[in-house]
Amino acid sequence: MLAVNYSTIRENLKTYCDKVTDDKETVIVTRKGEKNVVIISLEEWNALQKALHNAEYLAKIDRSIADIKAGRGIVKTMEELEAMEHE
Repeated sequence: MLAVNYSTIRENLKTYCDKVTDDKETVIVTRKGEKNVVIISLEEWNALQKALHNAEYLAKIDRSIADIKAGRGIVKTMEELEAMEHE
């Protein structure tokens, strides 16, 4: 992980973008007033987004399992489910 000030990034943007994409580096751009930003590759961004969505999905599954264990589940026959499909 690299920490680089805004002026340096601005003067060497291509170099740092290449480090991010080619070397899998993360760059923290330090700015006045602690308004820092992070530069990561699109590949890394997509992986983080996928992990976030997976965590949200797993949390929904955990809540569903807790509901079922607490007796808040609903039992339907296959015929009832098929009938609901046409509603």
